[in-house]
Amino acid sequence: MQNIPFTTIDWTSIPKTEHKGETSTSYWQTIQLSGLRIRIVEYLPGYLADHWCEKGHVVHCLEGDFITELRTGEKTKLKKGESYAVSDELSSHRSYSEHGTKLLIVDGDFLKKV
Repeated sequence: MQNIPFTTIDWTSIPKTEHKGETSTSYWQTIQLSGLRIRIVEYLPGYLADHWCEKGHVVHCLEGDFITELRTGEKTKLKKGESYAVSDELSSHRSYSEHGTKLLIVDGDFLKKV
């Protein structure tokens, strides 16, 4: 990861990309910097991820609520104002949102398993 100069992000100017889940749809606005990805992700109501993710993330719930399910069966509900963090390869997880949610998700080289 390289040094990142002071950078402002106007999210209204970042296009949304559509990502189909197992059920429903999510929309991502993505900024890719050197070794760092920053996203605003919106899950529409009924969204269930179509895969188990092994990647590390820092996730902060901006609106609504969602459930992160671990492959072990454990489920954690997060609502507006709550966050979680995990490094790469330390869990298999996927998200579900009954009513919809908006998240700030940061991931990148700093989360690689050591």
